[in-house]
Amino acid sequence: MGHTIRSSFFLLLGGILAAGCAHETTPPPALPHAEYRIGREDIIEVEVWKDPTLSAKVPVRPDGMISLPMIGDVQAAGRTADDLKGEIAKRLKPFVAEPVVGVMVSEIAARFYVLGEVAHPGAFPVRGNLTVLQGLAMAGGTTEFADPRSVVVIRPSQTGAPHRYKVDARSILAGHARAIVLEPGDTIYVP
Repeated sequence: MGHTIRSSFFLLLGGILAAGCAHETTPPPALPHAEYRIGREDIIEVEVWKDPTLSAKVPVRPDGMISLPMIGDVQAAGRTADDLKGEIAKRLKPFVAEPVVGVMVSEIAARFYVLGEVAHPGAFPVRGNLTVLQGLAMAGGTTEFADPRSVVVIRPSQTGAPHRYKVDARSILAGHARAIVLEPGDTIYVP
């Protein structure tokens, strides 16, 4: 009799879980840009060929700018290294005939944040293409009081209010939904 009750319980539990996972969460945004976008607090190396006095290793300030000799402040955050290289070369033309500039990100300081019902909330480094589930794993997983079907990813916006994406972690685990790839500055909130 005990075996029959236990089997019925697991069949009922499996049916509930399968029914709850049948829907897809809010569609995730497209994968991040193929080229790395420079972030705040990254360290940038700027090399000007044949002119070491104009070369510099500089941090990206919290306002997204870097300061370089001769040309002053340049917006770096949110740009690719190639884009920044072109801007620096253009701004050096009044001082250097045909400047050849190299830009390299030498240290990535990008972070994402996990808050709410997780074992270890806090800030974590973005290394490669991390998904929401991997971010939750880095935070030690959800607590017993968490609602994994109502996770929210809050993504900063350059133009106003942050974007919010509802994530059903159980649907992702079951293979019924795609995982959102995290971007620098994202916050995962687990209610």
